[in-house]
Amino acid sequence: MTLWRCMGWAALCCSLSAPSLADTHHFTCEVAYLPTRSTWEREVAIEVLQDNPVRVVIDGVQAHSFAVDGAQLLTAIDNERIVLDLDALSWQSDFRGMASGQGRCNMSNP
Repeated sequence: MTLWRCMGWAALCCSLSAPSLADTHHFTCEVAYLPTRSTWEREVAIEVLQDNPVRVVIDGVQAHSFAVDGAQLLTAIDNERIVLDLDALSWQSDFRGMASGQGRCNMSNP
């Protein structure tokens, strides 16, 4: 059993039967930010190769690094620390304690 399937990422990896090339999964997240009370649509692309994430792109910007913790993918872009929970399909983020974001994600077509 592969690492991703053990972590509960079945929804993300179930389409990978014999991965020889990377498969990209796209998500659209509606994120509400406080204290500004604004809502932003965030686009996320996760490239998966042999059941392992190899690239994360948020709003067209590639994350320099990311980590996987259970069903969560953790990364940061432009001082925004981001946690994507792919089991719950949710987004949580923090701008160094000055603002925070929370929202729901849906799988989308590229």
